[in-house]
Amino acid sequence: MRILLAVDGSVCSDRATELVASLPLPTGAAVRVVAVLQPFADALALSYAAAGDASANVESEEERDARHLREAIGRAETVLKRDGLTLDGFLVRGRPASSIVDEAEGMNADLVVVGSRGHGTIATMVLGSTAAEVVDHAPCPVLVARGSTLGKIAFADDGSSAARGAEAVLAGWPMFRGSPIDVVTVAETAVPVAAGFTPGLYDQVLESYTRSVDEARAETAEESKTAAHRLAEAGLQAEAVALEGDAAAQILRYAAAHGVGTIVMGTRGHTGLARILLGSVARNVLLHAHCSVLTVRETH
Repeated sequence: MRILLAVDGSVCSDRATELVASLPLPTGAAVRVVAVLQPFADALALSYAAAGDASANVESEEERDARHLREAIGRAETVLKRDGLTLDGFLVRGRPASSIVDEAEGMNADLVVVGSRGHGTIATMVLGSTAAEVVDHAPCPVLVARGSTLGKIAFADDGSSAARGAEAVLAGWPMFRGSPIDVVTVAETAVPVAAGFTPGLYDQVLESYTRSVDEARAETAEESKTAAHRLAEAGLQAEAVALEGDAAAQILRYAAAHGVGTIVMGTRGHTGLARILLGSVARNVLLHAHCSVLTVRETH
């Protein structure tokens, strides 16, 4: 197994390092620790030439940042070092999200691990911009770490092919052995608004809606039971949980109420607005979860 761990010396990246260190990785696994030095002038959208007399200060700022990042790499390597694990660390220069994605592609990573926030991110944001962009563009599953261990797992299963890919990761990766898994399915239900319907027609619509809701409840419950059974057959501790309501809200509420350490979910990338590459449910969970989130992109 090949893991790319992105660090920047922040508390969140230290937590990501601790999480990787806690994983029961197989002998022969490899972890590459990467930190990205973004040129100071680039960060300000300036060239060195335009900076003029400030170029010496820019260089000094970059030197300080480079030293800080090398120290972060060294700390991570110390925490991760163990027998049977191949470990290396690199400082690369460029745009953070793009460089992390390029490194993942270059090493053919099985997993990218990032902290939920890095330096310079608005404090009220739960998910930093670099982490969000890595999730959108990485060629492999991405674990956004908010805890130092995986903890209890909630597998958000919507019955899609993307969810089947996430299930395959849960069943096949040794890191999930021993972690209890709740297979969470959500029947999305919403009472139709009466406005615009004549009384008789609305009664017919409501009757049809009731039948549809009953079918959705039965389907989601069956999906949860079936997936939990498959995971149990693979040797995992899996339980079925069927909920109803808004999918993202229910997943988040369940995770918070039941001490979930990591939410695992499949994602379907699609075209459209560049900043909304993931489906809305995955995006909302990533933005608002207070536990770690592992996203597994659908393969074609």
